[in-house]
Amino acid sequence: MADSQVQGFNEAYQTLKANAEKLRNQDDLDIDALVPIVQQSAAAYAVCKERIAAVRAVLAEHLKEDAGLGDAAE
Repeated sequence: MADSQVQGFNEAYQTLKANAEKLRNQDDLDIDALVPIVQQSAAAYAVCKERIAAVRAVLAEHLKEDAGLGDAAE
């Protein structure tokens, strides 16, 4: 699978964790290797951010519906 084709939250999150660990454990910073790591991490972050936003939207809608049902019962 290509780096730019991160599919879901879990895979994207694992990519972020792996890249953070890779950078944390580097003794010498290799700028040439940094560019693809940053690009891959940015793509993974975008996937995570999108999935979290989708969950928030669904929860907000669900909570709004629940609040509406509670008002109707009163």
